This record gives sequence, C-alpha cells and structure tokens, in this order.
Amino acid sequence: MSNMLIFGMGYAASRLAERLLARGWDVGGTTRDGRTGTIPFENKGLVLERLRSATHILSSVPPDGTFDPVLASYGDAIAVAPATWVGYLSSAGVYGDTGGAWVDEGAPVKGRRADRNAADAAWCTLRGTFYNFRLPGIYGPGRSMLDRIRAGTAHRIDLPGQVFSRIHVDDIADGVIASFAGPPGTYNLADDEPVHRNRLIEWGCALLGAPLPPLQSLDDAGLSPAARAFYSENRRVANGKAKRLLGWTPRYPSYREGLVTCV
Repeated sequence: MSNMLIFGMGYAASRLAERLLARGWDVGGTTRDGRTGTIPFENKGLVLERLRSATHILSSVPPDGTFDPVLASYGDAIAVAPATWVGYLSSAGVYGDTGGAWVDEGAPVKGRRADRNAADAAWCTLRGTFYNFRLPGIYGPGRSMLDRIRAGTAHRIDLPGQVFSRIHVDDIADGVIASFAGPPGTYNLADDEPVHRNRLIEWGCALLGAPLPPLQSLDDAGLSPAARAFYSENRRVANGKAKRLLGWTPRYPSYREGLVTCV
C-alpha cells in the first residue's frame, strides 16, 4: 500500500490527503497540536515511526522567519528515509519582483524573504531526487476572493500593470499526484492567466451580485504591511515545465473557472 506522510496538514495538504485517501492510500499528517487524526509535530517517536514506513513524504510547512522547522527537526531522518518520493510545497515568491515578466524554473531565486529562499534551496539539496513545487497565490472553496468580497475586505487598487499568478487548491493536488510518475525536479504549478487582482474582484462581484469596491490608491486603502507587500511584487509564473514533463494541465486555467467552484 502507498503510504504518505505529510508535514503540515494545512489547506492545500489536507486537500491532497483527501484525494489520496479516496484512492486507498494510507495517509498520516502532522499538526502543531495533534488535532484529531493527526500526529503532534513534536512527537518525534511517532513521526520517526511514520517516516520509516512512508513510501512518500511531503512537507507543506513554511519557514518561520528564520529557519524551516521540518528540516531543523527531521531533516536528517528525511534525507535517509526509505521513501521513493519526497516533495516540498514551496512558494513562487522566491522569484521576487520581475516587473511583470514571466518566470520559469530556471529564473534566479531572489525573493524578498530570505527564509523562504533558504528553505527552498535546502530542500532541493536534501536528497539526490526531489520534487519541489513553487506555488503562487493559493485559493479554493472557503479561501478565495469571494470570501473577501462577502466580508467587505476586498480592495480594488489603482495600480495599472500589476499582475500576479494563482493556483486552485485542486490543481495543486493534481500536480503533486501527477509527479508520482514523473521525473524529479522543481515545478511551477500556476494557472494559465496571470491578471491584475482587480479582475478577480470584478469577476467575484459579478458572480455574487455584489457592488464593486471603490478604486483606491495603496495609501488610501489602509492595507496591512503584509497586504501592501503583495503589491510590491509583479510577475507572471510560467507552468510549461509541469505540463511537458508531468502531463499536468490545470483544470481551472483561469480565475474565472476557479472562482465559479467557490460560489
């Protein structure tokens, strides 16, 4: 039986786990608090036991500002684990700002977060064969622009030329599963149509029959530092490698198809 150990049973990883369980896999995952059905991250005995029996290992845990907690606690064990497949959900943020240009997996790593850059590099050199998935903004049911529109927290920003890529949570699961039969390496998983964030808001308001938020400047919008930092980067993430080598195609090629599933 195929046996997956997932570090960090968050939004995307839980969606993948559901898909694998439906296929008859044995799936175990860690959380900080060891909530129902998961393993407490700090319980090294249980985690190491699962590592010894896992055929597949995935980490979705982001670095905490200074280091990668999974590598710090279990990196040595993962490096020599008998699993035939090991992967990491990284971030397309490692590419940094490209002024709206397309980036593929050969682009330099120069993101504004040094901890993310370091974690991405450390995972890629942990084992001889490895699968690294660089993801842009993740959305899906319960976590999309529609939820922000409903909550009144969606802001249309007057910043022409700013674009970003995104990926539906189900397309992440599809990409990871496709890689089980594909060659190791780094892969961008993104949709086909990078656009300005305002386009998502406009489409979402049309779907919900909600009024459009006013168009504001960055300063007038009163965004949090994290939200404001989003607009400091401008890039298009290319997904051609995953299509060519993994046979993966996003089932939601743009925000339009993807947001409809979130209504």
